[in-house]
Amino acid sequence: MGLSARQSCCAWVLLMGLLGLGGWAEGGCLKAGKCCKGRDMTCVSKGWWLGKVYRTCFCDQVCQTTGDCCYDYTQACPARACIVGEWSHWSGCANQCTPSYRLRRRQVLQEAENSGEPCPNLEEKAGCLEYLTHQGTECGHLHVPAFITTFEYNKERKRRAVSSDWASHTEDSGYCVEFQIESLSPACLTEHRPHARWMLYLREGYTVCVACQHPAMNIRNHRCYGDSSDADGNQVLHWQAVGNDKCRGSWRRVREVENCSCPMVHTFIFT
Repeated sequence: MGLSARQSCCAWVLLMGLLGLGGWAEGGCLKAGKCCKGRDMTCVSKGWWLGKVYRTCFCDQVCQTTGDCCYDYTQACPARACIVGEWSHWSGCANQCTPSYRLRRRQVLQEAENSGEPCPNLEEKAGCLEYLTHQGTECGHLHVPAFITTFEYNKERKRRAVSSDWASHTEDSGYCVEFQIESLSPACLTEHRPHARWMLYLREGYTVCVACQHPAMNIRNHRCYGDSSDADGNQVLHWQAVGNDKCRGSWRRVREVENCSCPMVHTFIFT
């Protein structure tokens, strides 16, 4: 049976040691002063092999998975977890006038070393919907259902005040509409992507609050598309989650209030 490359290297280094040609410092990784990245067949020393036998051992990052480390490898080469920076601000929507996504990223400040904790996700997407074209033209009327997303998105949305159309209008604080969810698709309950976990809090029979704030507000009547202000309490209305077009359902309008009073996980915004 042939030897693996790792076994062959170990045998060769051991032979060199017996012949007095190895030239390594004995006593493990610390005394050898070695701590090699990746797979390095020359990164060897001599010492107790994980406390079992005294023999040639390795001081590279692969030795932990192959089990041929020097006993003091973790001291000579301590594990370092990946360190990442803060999230960037959310970008604007990728497309205007159609449900799309926004993006944020973070940078790696320190790569993981020596089997340290790997880097977490460096990019996140979240659903969004803009009601203005790049030229400032209203386009929200193209959508009939109510489009909703997490209330957290409201912190990142651009204010309508940047539009010249709103220059002569006074921004109000918006309003809140309470709905009772009648039905929802199974896709809402199987959504586990970090940016879309808010959909897991949608449940049949629950009362949810949906805030109407800029820039989802229509400039002409200061109402949000999909708030169903002209519907009666018995009318079944439709909604859709932005970020997962398969998460959708129906609800009934309960009432309109000045401020939302639902728990944060049951508070959303019109987009």
